[in-house]
Amino acid sequence: MFNRLRRTRLNPLLRDLVRETRLDLDNFIYPLFVVEGEGVRNEIASMPGVFQLSIDEILKECYELKSLGIKSILLFGIPSLKDSVGSDALSDDGIIARTLRAIKAEFGSSLLVITDLCFCEYTDHGHCGILGESSVNNDATLEISAKQALIHAKNGADMIAPSGMMDGIIACLREALDKGGFENLPVMAYSTKFASAYYGPFRDVAQSAPSFGDRKSYQMDSANRFEAIRESLEDEAQGADILMVKPALAFLDIIRDIKERSLLPLCAYNVSGEYALLKAGAKLGVIDYEKVMMETLLGIKRAGADMIISYHAKEVAKIL
Repeated sequence: MFNRLRRTRLNPLLRDLVRETRLDLDNFIYPLFVVEGEGVRNEIASMPGVFQLSIDEILKECYELKSLGIKSILLFGIPSLKDSVGSDALSDDGIIARTLRAIKAEFGSSLLVITDLCFCEYTDHGHCGILGESSVNNDATLEISAKQALIHAKNGADMIAPSGMMDGIIACLREALDKGGFENLPVMAYSTKFASAYYGPFRDVAQSAPSFGDRKSYQMDSANRFEAIRESLEDEAQGADILMVKPALAFLDIIRDIKERSLLPLCAYNVSGEYALLKAGAKLGVIDYEKVMMETLLGIKRAGADMIISYHAKEVAKIL
């Protein structure tokens, strides 16, 4: 006598009925990259289908996203002028502040706008904050991060997502937002962000490659499991509302580890390199692109992600 597990697989309707994990458009966040100018729509060679967009084109893109049923975006700013402290990120006339105002004037509360809070896109050296003698100066960067958070909040951000992996960043932003009257504005922590080679194409679109060295002194060592868990639990203790693991595919074990240790919602960032690899496989004709894409995203969800930031979101919307 043995169990016949195939009984619930033979009928396709029954397979649907017992399916444990599902992809839902409500759980997807689409990244957008805004640049200066008008009528700008620059496709990125390493990321087919992903564009740098001027503010007017961002609004058009948001209309398309809404028509597809995608309700959440993650906004990155790429200023025309960069300096050593990322001044554009600290100004109400900066690229993110102006884009936030334009999106909110057009869409109000019908679109959830999450802002990436970092300085790598805004600095001439490409690192994630103010430089010290040998690396980014953690505490000096916290000071300007608090200023940046208030700029985002005042101009309409629905949620702030600090990505620089500075120690104490969540507590710092929570204090600044609370004192500024934004105690109800949630913070999604890039709580476990690895110093990963999977970010290569992102640096093409965000123009954020470091001009020297790397980010291993502040982003996570890809080899470290327990430190990765500690990072996320520390951000939870400091007041994060949502945790995140980035990248996703090489770190599904970390997604599961954190999910088993925290009751906070967990986001996974399906990053540029993961997207580009599937696009390259499709171009070469070596994979069934749509099936592999959906299986990949399902795997991220099954590992424990409650929501997924993905460049595939529009394609998923069309399939679902």
